[in-house]
Amino acid sequence: MTKKAFRPDVDAPEWKGGHTPYDIIKEGTIALLVIALLTLIFAVVFGSPDEAAITIKSWSNADPIDFATTALSELNGTSISASYGAPYNHNGASQQIGPLQLAKWVGVRIPINSAQNFVIEPLKALPNEPTLDADLKQYSSASSSTQTGWLNAYAKASADMKFVKGQVVVNTTNAGPVPVMINDLTTMARSGALDQDLLNDNGFYTTDYTKPLLFLADSQYLGNLATEQHLGGDQWGMMNETGNYPGQAWLWLYTFWYQIPPFNQSGNGDALVWAVMMVLSVLLLLVPVIPGLRSIPRKLRIYRLIWREHYRDSGGSS
Repeated sequence: MTKKAFRPDVDAPEWKGGHTPYDIIKEGTIALLVIALLTLIFAVVFGSPDEAAITIKSWSNADPIDFATTALSELNGTSISASYGAPYNHNGASQQIGPLQLAKWVGVRIPINSAQNFVIEPLKALPNEPTLDADLKQYSSASSSTQTGWLNAYAKASADMKFVKGQVVVNTTNAGPVPVMINDLTTMARSGALDQDLLNDNGFYTTDYTKPLLFLADSQYLGNLATEQHLGGDQWGMMNETGNYPGQAWLWLYTFWYQIPPFNQSGNGDALVWAVMMVLSVLLLLVPVIPGLRSIPRKLRIYRLIWREHYRDSGGSS
C-alpha cells in the first residue's frame, strides 16, 4: 500500500515541537487601537461630506426648472427609467450578456409607468383642484397623437422655460393641458407632497424608495450635485449618508467596475457588473477547495507575522 502524499495546504500534521503562549487579548487590543487611530487621522485629513438625503422636495426647490424638465421626460416617455426596459417596463432592449437576455428572463418585476406613476397619478391625488381635474380628464381622454402633439409643442418651447414667482412659465399655446400639469406637479413637489405620494403608493408604512430614486436619477440635478461633491465616476469620491448605515461605503467594490472599461462604455454595464460580482462571489465561496488559490496564505507566509514571537525564538525556521 503506497503512502498518501502530504498536502501542505490541506493536511495538518501533528506538531511535536515546542509551544509558545499567545495573548489574543493583547493582539486584539493593539489592532483595535491602531485601526481607531488610523480612522481618526484619515477622517481629519480626508473627511468626506456628511450631507442630508436628497429628496424630491429639496431638488424641486433648489432647481425647479430641472424638475419640470425631468417631469416632462417622464410624461413623454423619454427619461432613462421610462426607456430602461426590464425589470421596470418593456420599453427598452434591457440588459443582456452576449446572447443571454437576462433581464427579459426575469421579466418586469417592478412595473413602472413613468407618465402614470410620476405625473398623472400623483396629480389625481391632489384635493380641491377643479381646473387640474378638468385638464387631467382632457389629457387622459385625448388620442395618443393629440397627446404627442401637446407634448412636442411643450418640449419645443421648454428650451426657454422660466420659473417666475413660484410658477413654471413656458410660452406656448399648443400644448393643451400639459403646462398646467407640469406646473402643478412642480408645486406639489416643492411642498413635499410628491415625496409622500410616491412612498405611500405601497402603503402608509414602507421602505420602498424605488419610485423617488428613479425620478431623481432621471434628473440632471443629481449628477451635477455628485460632480460638485467630487463623487463622479471619474472623481472616485465617497460620502456619508445621514440616517443610513452602513451607507455607500460597502458598495465600493460593486460600483468600482462602473468606472473602468468596458463597463463604463457599455449599454449593458449593469448586467456585466452583476456577472463579474457573481463570479467573484462564487470564487470567494470556493477558496477552500480551489488548488493554488487556497495555498496563497501559506505561500505569502503571513502566518509568520502573526506568530512572529515563535519564529523569533525558534531561530526563524518554518
